[in-house]
Amino acid sequence: MLSQDQLHQYRQDGFLVIKELLTIDECQQLKTAANKLIDGWQPEEDYLWIFPNGETRERSGARQMIDSSDKISFFIEKDAVDPQTGKLNREKHLSVSMIGHYLHMLEPNFKTIAFSDKIKAIARDLQYIKPAIRQSLYIFKQPLIGEKITSHRDASYVSNEPFKIDGIWIALEDATVENGCLWFIPGSHSTPTQRHYIRNPNEQEFNEGKLLINMGEDQFDENAFIPVEVKAGDAVLIDGQVAHKSEQNKSSYTRQICAFHIFESHNSIYKKENWLQLTEPFPLLYDE
Repeated sequence: MLSQDQLHQYRQDGFLVIKELLTIDECQQLKTAANKLIDGWQPEEDYLWIFPNGETRERSGARQMIDSSDKISFFIEKDAVDPQTGKLNREKHLSVSMIGHYLHMLEPNFKTIAFSDKIKAIARDLQYIKPAIRQSLYIFKQPLIGEKITSHRDASYVSNEPFKIDGIWIALEDATVENGCLWFIPGSHSTPTQRHYIRNPNEQEFNEGKLLINMGEDQFDENAFIPVEVKAGDAVLIDGQVAHKSEQNKSSYTRQICAFHIFESHNSIYKKENWLQLTEPFPLLYDE
């Protein structure tokens, strides 16, 4: 799948564009599948934090994150909620920011892609021995309101020891500067991650509702970021330590993507403070 030149580029930059990983038909299948998931979603019943229920939005949002680990859950664009009423201010299909985090096991179309020979070949080229799929995401980046994702490293949200984590980010539509493509600091994966977004280790605070906390801080030179525009079907391979971000979608069309994150489970410890935990082992990418 990956040439020696591509692997060298990836090791140097911390990210790599892989042209035409998916066909246009495969992209459309995933878009259709995501749309059908929203068809069956009832915001009033499912997404309680929009509607007053005694919890703060921050607390219930953290609970929604944790509870989504082994489910298909829907997350909403901030500007899709009327601050006065707490209700959606637009049609539900135009309100969803993200679907996660267990699509790769619970939705057949996503499972087919996640466990495809293409994804397995990438993992083998990266010298994974026993890769596990940690999560799957579908991000819409809705027109005009698609939120900015601030500068971060994936290692702030997931870690193992020794560290070996990579993301496979697949554009299902063209991703441009206007609609919120990825931006990277080339080579930034060579420095260690300082910020970690983790489960609160203080048991009393956790039980009182302070579920997730930030520890430490990363400093990034915002002028060092470069945009990476890609076409539908292209993928971006993302080292877990590389700094990246995306800006708000300022266009009148979506920027839909799906992403999978894999980590090495061979002779490796998945840290207990990671916010995403499963009650059963993480699914392995390779056939055993």
